[in-house]
Amino acid sequence: MEEYGACVASNPSTWQQQCHHLKVKVAQCTSSHPVIRKIRTDCAGEFSEFERCLKENQSSAQACSSHVARFLTCANTVDITGLGNQ
Repeated sequence: MEEYGACVASNPSTWQQQCHHLKVKVAQCTSSHPVIRKIRTDCAGEFSEFERCLKENQSSAQACSSHVARFLTCANTVDITGLGNQ
């Protein structure tokens, strides 16, 4: 996720093409990893707002930095106790 975010930030006008492979990797991880699934569920609102911002600001991904910060703050507060054993 951090690598994807860095790619988007580094390619403000071409991130959709340049970072597509990382977006696919994030999606694959999200669908299978229990910790990521828990974060995605608990922080669904923040993640949706981030995705919406990216779609609305395709030529200026940096405009979404506050959305990324809110999502990461949420992700850091998710209780993942016991998920490592699944």
